[in-house]
Amino acid sequence: MRQSFRQLARVEKAHGRRGEVVAVPVDGLPCYLRPGMTVWAVPPPLKAPRRLRVQGLRGDGEGRLVSFAGVGDIDAASAYVGTTLLAATDDLPADFWLHDARTLVGRPVRDLRRGDVGNIVEVMRGVANDGWVVRGPDGDLLVAVVDEQVVGIDEGGVVVVRLPADARAATPGEDEEVSGS
Repeated sequence: MRQSFRQLARVEKAHGRRGEVVAVPVDGLPCYLRPGMTVWAVPPPLKAPRRLRVQGLRGDGEGRLVSFAGVGDIDAASAYVGTTLLAATDDLPADFWLHDARTLVGRPVRDLRRGDVGNIVEVMRGVANDGWVVRGPDGDLLVAVVDEQVVGIDEGGVVVVRLPADARAATPGEDEEVSGS
């Protein structure tokens, strides 16, 4: 069986004398780089290894300072500027699919109580949790990506959720204020 890979981050620039790089997550993902993780630089640098092991990770902003084993100075780190870092999908955490807009957008969603509620049209990143905008015949519904609401994906690729009893879709124009004359 062929191994599949997923883009995780883009190397923006080299940083400092110790050979760190600034890596920024791609595709609206949170940072999934972890110390000990093996990543591949694409396109491969001409005179540097393509396969790298993440040695360290610093910072908590959008761009993280990443160090790789064997990359010890700014010249070596500069070879990776402009590359995209890939990881084997088998090395990603089990909940990766919950945050991957590339594989979620367009998927149908079924509530355990109500049945089909629509398709995911947007993945929104949040501080506490992500949210999915699900568009259906009754309007848009926001689903919080939390254990209490997300059950999983069935064999047919349908996302199964357990929505709160009071969840309802917003129809276009519903949240606009009505002004009197």
